[in-house]
Amino acid sequence: MSQKRLKVLLIIEQCNPKMSSTPLIGFNLFQAIHKLAEVTLVTRDFNQKALERHGYTEQVIYISKSNSSKSRNFRKLIVSKIKNEAIGRPIGTALRYPDYEDFNNQVYQQFKQSVIRGDYDIVHAITPIHTRYPVKIVKACKDTPFILGPVNGGVPFPEWFEEIAIKKYLNLSFLPDLAKFIIPGYLDTYKQAEKIFVGSSYTLNKLQTFFKFPDSKMCLLSENGVSSRFFAEQEKIKKDSKVNLLFVGRLVAFKCADILIEAVTRLNETIKNNIQLTIVGDGQERSHLEKMVQTFNLNNIINFVGKIPQAETLEYYRKADIFSFPSIRESGGAVVLEAMACGLPCIIANTGGVVDYMTEEAGFKIEPISREYLTQELTNKIEILVKNDDLREKMSAKAIERARKFEWGRKAQKIVEIYEEFIA
Repeated sequence: MSQKRLKVLLIIEQCNPKMSSTPLIGFNLFQAIHKLAEVTLVTRDFNQKALERHGYTEQVIYISKSNSSKSRNFRKLIVSKIKNEAIGRPIGTALRYPDYEDFNNQVYQQFKQSVIRGDYDIVHAITPIHTRYPVKIVKACKDTPFILGPVNGGVPFPEWFEEIAIKKYLNLSFLPDLAKFIIPGYLDTYKQAEKIFVGSSYTLNKLQTFFKFPDSKMCLLSENGVSSRFFAEQEKIKKDSKVNLLFVGRLVAFKCADILIEAVTRLNETIKNNIQLTIVGDGQERSHLEKMVQTFNLNNIINFVGKIPQAETLEYYRKADIFSFPSIRESGGAVVLEAMACGLPCIIANTGGVVDYMTEEAGFKIEPISREYLTQELTNKIEILVKNDDLREKMSAKAIERARKFEWGRKAQKIVEIYEEFIA
């Protein structure tokens, strides 16, 4: 890499170390790239306190809403009244688009002249991660390379998963065709981007089919990474002889914690008496899951922790021996990377973004052919790992080795190397 530090304009509407999901991804990428380049960050003003607490007081431009905050409050009110997440999430996403468009327009107005002047070597828009958002500043990037992504999303449910009839509507969450017609600037954003990072192989294939870009224009770059703190060398100290299973995630239907509980009921008694399952997370399915545990008399085996700060999950990963995450609709699935970094063999459903970073040497991938197949195979794989200490140990080492490739610093170095290719 050259000695000159590149001047990079990072547009990350959602960039917050105190939040999870997209805002945390945005922050982690910003923090890692910031170490390698001269970065100007553009983000929303509601991220200011959290960023300043982390020491970022310079070269950060905060965008306030130009209109009344009533639209945001209205959106929150509407979504809060919708109890079913299958309906609430897509409606919430649609209702927040005016807020994003306000941000998008303000960024363009404030930075178009500086971009045209060539004040930056690279302009890179990171969030929102959804594939359907345009970035207006691309209009000013005539002589400055514009990078987009990672963009991701649109992983469908398996056909057998009938949460509610609305699932067919949710499968439309990947909407390039509709966006092409109704969202101004969508097509130009993708066409004018010098490089598009795509967060999963599924989404990459969909975008390639839709846009028919040359392979060199898009590349796979998983949306998630893992912090170096998860790799801290620490020998697992077992306080008892039981094998500890772990699930971390929102307790919603498609994460399939219920399938994991059912799989545990099918274990033979010897195995069942030799395990402990901890479920970290909260959501609308929690009461249903707790009733399942009571019905199957598993209270002494399965423990619900509830929702905890992301930083505290590390304690649970380090206490665990196996990570089981049978979610059937994951674009990212950061928890799998975190578990791998902590040396946990993983059992996952072979679908979505998680399959891009977990190899078969680091755990088991189960084809989500049917609910019955997923449940029974989950039972089988748990039994194999509980019985075979040597296999767990080998998979643990491979999981750590694989996860290191996704450490945020490594991802940032790859991104900056691509920046440099465009200004060489």
